[in-house]
Amino acid sequence: MSSDRTRILLVEDDQNIVDLVRANLIARDHDVTVSKDGSDAVRLLEDIRPDMVILDLMLPGTDGFELCREMRERSSVGIVVLSARRGETDKVRALNLGADDYMTKPFGIEELLARIHATLRRSRPGAEDPEEPDVVTVGDVEIDLASRGVTKGGELVHLTPTEFALLHEFATNPGVLLTHATLLRRVWGPGYETQTEYTRVYVARLRAKLEDSDGPPMFITEPRLGYRFTTS
Repeated sequence: MSSDRTRILLVEDDQNIVDLVRANLIARDHDVTVSKDGSDAVRLLEDIRPDMVILDLMLPGTDGFELCREMRERSSVGIVVLSARRGETDKVRALNLGADDYMTKPFGIEELLARIHATLRRSRPGAEDPEEPDVVTVGDVEIDLASRGVTKGGELVHLTPTEFALLHEFATNPGVLLTHATLLRRVWGPGYETQTEYTRVYVARLRAKLEDSDGPPMFITEPRLGYRFTTS
């Protein structure tokens, strides 16, 4: 594989979907590795170190939810889930296990490509805003916006690209009410404004990693509206 091409691991057992997705990704200069049943997906994750994973939840002989959890434990790689499961509980479960996005089948290839590229953008630093602070400190949490590093009590906190993108919005807007729609549009992109389960799940993930159970909250919930980030 060429080192300057985006590497994508496609975990999918439907050959028609494999052919469609792989052909469109290769046409856009991505390298694609396929795992047909998920049994070798974790090994491939470690061997090829993909830039992102496209994961079908309903695999023969493999629990897609468990595979998502194991991949997230081993890597901060972007994970886009494809699933015939349409229930909100399934979507929330996948997001809680570390998925960055969730698409239901059948899907349009252009929408999938847009979501893939949005996920990839979150994993790659953009140009710095000259008015942004270099470091934001809240209690024993230090957020280095330039290096995209976060520590708590001096210990490194591992955040996924989506978690950091969400934290970046909070850290650069302290005290400001950020509505669900605003966060969804800025972090996930246009078209997500009504998907409030994304913000609920990911704010909960940030709270679990950064807040102390017996300390003051960093993320203040404004019921039915959104959240405020406090630095005091």
